[in-house]
Amino acid sequence: MTGKIIIVSAPSGCGKSTIINALLERGDIDLQFSVSATSRKPRGEEKHGIHYYFLTEEEFRERISRDEFVEYEEVYAGRFYGTLKSEIDRITGDGHNVVLDIDVKGAMNVKQLYGDRALTLFIMPPSIDELRRRLEGRATDAPEVIDERVRKAAYELEFAPHYDAVVVNDNLAVAVEDTHKVITDFLSK
Repeated sequence: MTGKIIIVSAPSGCGKSTIINALLERGDIDLQFSVSATSRKPRGEEKHGIHYYFLTEEEFRERISRDEFVEYEEVYAGRFYGTLKSEIDRITGDGHNVVLDIDVKGAMNVKQLYGDRALTLFIMPPSIDELRRRLEGRATDAPEVIDERVRKAAYELEFAPHYDAVVVNDNLAVAVEDTHKVITDFLSK
């Protein structure tokens, strides 16, 4: 049996990675995380095929021209990130479900490609003000970076109505349970 595709998107600071990791650790849903491709160089102990598929800019562009990505983005000039079709095929072809942690534009592209085989799930903050408080509470970004993240979040929130399901992360434990239910309901169809 072929696996299904779970696409999770959220503005920065909404707990998306924390929720995904909680579900993966829980282990009661057959989910495997998709390894993204990038044209940046490995950092520290990062390994090809585990943390990312590291490609040169030229290799990345060549794969784009051969339509090998379900989604990609040039985040900075010459710095690409994307999801290879072969990565989704590898995981789902082995009968496992794949989880993608991608932005709103990429999510819409993947949903369009895979239709009913894909679930789009959007994790929302309780409010923009709460999101700003969370980002400020991290104390990892300068005020102008936080302002930019909040502006980007407001834009991303406009896409929420286009997703199959929306979970509000007001309480992490509840959000993990809500996400678990959305995914298990989808997989049982």
